Amino acid sequence: MNYLFVVASIVLGYLIGSVPVGYIVAKTKGIEITSHESGRTGGTNVSRALGTKYGIFVGALDILKGALAVWLARHYIGADPAIYAALGGAFAVIGHNWSIFLGLRGGAGGATSAGALLALNPLAGAILVPLFILILVVVRYASVATMTIGLGSLAILTLFYFIGLNTPAGQILFGVLASAAILWALRPNIKRLIQGNERRITFGRS
Repeated sequence: MNYLFVVASIVLGYLIGSVPVGYIVAKTKGIEITSHESGRTGGTNVSRALGTKYGIFVGALDILKGALAVWLARHYIGADPAIYAALGGAFAVIGHNWSIFLGLRGGAGGATSAGALLALNPLAGAILVPLFILILVVVRYASVATMTIGLGSLAILTLFYFIGLNTPAGQILFGVLASAAILWALRPNIKRLIQGNERRITFGRS
């Protein structure tokens, strides 16, 4: 393992993840998203501030951030070992949640984790991302859907590794770091879920 490549993967992933898409989109509409509702920059808070279509747009771009970080780390830093791509994806989530451009503020990491997982392990992503969307639409707790993609990534990548389903051990590191970043960012939401007063998302506003 080349430790220079490790550092490069971390820095690259973090900087890509730090691009505050939600903040930029909201700013073009005259809204300071970090002062609105939860203060997060992800698609859920943008949807509350600007409407569903803007939330979907931001969510899609946040997915692309995660996928891009994995793809660049894999193809331009080093394809072997898989730890480079895993670190690129994980630190994209960390950068999204604690953006260097917003004084270490950001989102919760669900969409960025989904994009990174799809690029890192398409089969795992094909299982978890639809589940993430289903929970978001049916249960309507964005925090629960986000935790599902984080903890689910760790669980399914670990399972795939142990049953020999073409999953390098290095990919498990993505699950560990992404789920830890998500759970830490969602501490207030977890508390509200336990108390029974977590806010559900609504759809329909344009």
